[in-house]
Amino acid sequence: MTGDSQPLGIGIRRAGPGDEHVLAAVGAASFLETFAGVLEGADILRHCQEQHAAALYARWLADPAYRIWLAEVSPGAAPVGYLVLSPAALPVSDPQAADREIKRIYLLHRFQGHGIGAALMRAAIDEATAQGASRLLLGVYARNHAAIAFYRKAGYVPVGERRFQVGGREYDDQVLALALPA
Repeated sequence: MTGDSQPLGIGIRRAGPGDEHVLAAVGAASFLETFAGVLEGADILRHCQEQHAAALYARWLADPAYRIWLAEVSPGAAPVGYLVLSPAALPVSDPQAADREIKRIYLLHRFQGHGIGAALMRAAIDEATAQGASRLLLGVYARNHAAIAFYRKAGYVPVGERRFQVGGREYDDQVLALALPA
């Protein structure tokens, strides 16, 4: 339910060419919303300009190794979140060729708690399993307790750590893994 008590109509669809500006807008909005008051404002803005540029999403959309899903709510198919599935590139002690990575899963706060994140995760799990992946990896800011709780509830377990740079500063991330069915 939203603030006006209307039920949400949720749609999950594969993103494609032409969606890069939508992904950039939702990514930047979600990153700012999540980290304002946590990270330096100028660093957040610079990070969004670089890491949520439409050109980056256009490259991912054109790469056959990537899969991206958009979450949209009705009425109007407004974009409120997305998930990026990619080849794994996270520091783990036992990297496996079949690993896949949830590179990003972003959802605007107002739409959390409605099953949208779980639906995005299900799409990624189904795709990774179909591709023969043995596990999913992801990195999450070590102090993002709500996200960590979501991942733990989904079955992810800690498997490592990394440093993540935003602007001129580095932050601690946890690396989590989810074993996939064979």
